[in-house]
Amino acid sequence: MRGGASAASADLRVIHASPDAPNVDVYVNNAPDGSPAISNLAYTFGTPYIDLPSADYRFRVTPAGALAPVVIDVTAPIDANLDYSVVATGFLADIQASVYIDDNTINPNAARIRFIHASPDAPTVDIFAVGGPDPLFDAVSFRESGGYIAVPGGSYDLEVRLDAGGGLALAVPGLQVQNGYVYTIFALGSVAGNTLSAGVFVDAVPGPGSAALLACAGLFAARRRR
Repeated sequence: MRGGASAASADLRVIHASPDAPNVDVYVNNAPDGSPAISNLAYTFGTPYIDLPSADYRFRVTPAGALAPVVIDVTAPIDANLDYSVVATGFLADIQASVYIDDNTINPNAARIRFIHASPDAPTVDIFAVGGPDPLFDAVSFRESGGYIAVPGGSYDLEVRLDAGGGLALAVPGLQVQNGYVYTIFALGSVAGNTLSAGVFVDAVPGPGSAALLACAGLFAARRRR
């Protein structure tokens, strides 16, 4: 949540995490025969945060350059005091918009990290730091967020393990994080398709300038906290 005085508008971004869906156009409060608010958004990519006043917003998603089919049609209330990620999740046959509230509060003495499970056919997972006895994120199922943790800035080797049995599902070596930054790690892709991967977004940075993409899934947006 935001610190200080209330802001006049929410910050909202859209992320494409559906592994078998094509590039998409996103329409906000207008029909697909108008101009999309977001054009040609590719899998594993996200938009920068955009400002939206408090209201109910209708989001409609179509294949890029096409008026139909409308694969997502959802109305969501947006509160100007909150930040949001609207994420296209699931295989195309079961695609939906998953809405997450982003807590982009800066901690100058630690990196803040969140994990979101966005792999449609992966079971419930735990996230461990290599050598650590306890999970950083415990029993996170598809479309769930594991919440936020704070860790000292540095390099971390992570493992995504099956919650049932503890088998290794994915290794994420050399994750670099910095104090004062906020990150979201996504489990992406498909187990059956052998495309399971991790993508890292830099959600907030402590000062002016751009933050770099950290991991292996597309171009992710960074922004400076107000």
